[in-house]
Amino acid sequence: MKRRSNPLKSNASQSSTSHRDFSSLPYDLMSRIAAAFSHRDLTAASLTCKSWNDALRPLREAMLLLRWGKRFKHGRAGVRSDREKALESFLKGAARGSSLAMVDAGLIYWEMGKREEGIRLYLKAAELGDASGQCNLGIAYLHADCANTTEAVRWLLQSATAGHVRAQYQLALCLHHGRGIEKSLHEAAKWYLRAAEGGYARAMYNASLCFSSGEGFKQNHPQAKKWMKRAADHGHSKAQFEHGLNLFSEGEMMKAVIYLELASRAGEVGASHVRDVILQQLSAASRDRAMHHADKWRALPSSR
Repeated sequence: MKRRSNPLKSNASQSSTSHRDFSSLPYDLMSRIAAAFSHRDLTAASLTCKSWNDALRPLREAMLLLRWGKRFKHGRAGVRSDREKALESFLKGAARGSSLAMVDAGLIYWEMGKREEGIRLYLKAAELGDASGQCNLGIAYLHADCANTTEAVRWLLQSATAGHVRAQYQLALCLHHGRGIEKSLHEAAKWYLRAAEGGYARAMYNASLCFSSGEGFKQNHPQAKKWMKRAADHGHSKAQFEHGLNLFSEGEMMKAVIYLELASRAGEVGASHVRDVILQQLSAASRDRAMHHADKWRALPSSR
């Protein structure tokens, strides 16, 4: 016996299928969704269907302009550094809807002292959901001529929640000092640690201090030592000084003098005094070896 199809079930299935067909999204909505896409994600989305390919054409053009802007800004790929041309390329990319270009254009305006123009572009990128734009906007509000700490914290929190490590660090500072939000050492320490785990050197240093002093965390010297070393290895000069002192107190003279030398080269005056004391206790061969290691040393990459 032939089974009848259920018209309600059939309609529901068709409705469900229809709702999953994103190719019919309006172009302006698709552009807003993809405004913060990386070049790889934008390329992948463009290959999904003809509708998406057409909708995302302005953003693909913006990516080319963004690349040229970075070349002009940093003098890359045989292109002479030219800030004005860089800004022009970024603004053209921003006009095509790229939040990445908005952030870069905003940064140049900020560096030029045109803070209002910079904030305007940061805000536009932030409203499109760009985490870097939200972070830069929050920091801009903190340092604007008429600081708006409440709005700064609101945007930093959005960016930090999205995983932006610099925003996590800046939010921790606001919590630590009660700027734009109620002071909370416990919450500040948590955000320092999240940023540290994300590779932000300044946060590694502050997380170490929290573990060392027992502010925000239960006092934990092994954790303090771990994060201080990581900050030092990522090029944080104060951490290099502190870690060098720790090694000196443990009798690790060769390792201590290397970190103290690095801190000294970075401008930590106090480090040079301790370094000189240790160097007097080492043989000429050991001193030469320590300086050789310092010359060859390279910082681990740190998140920005």
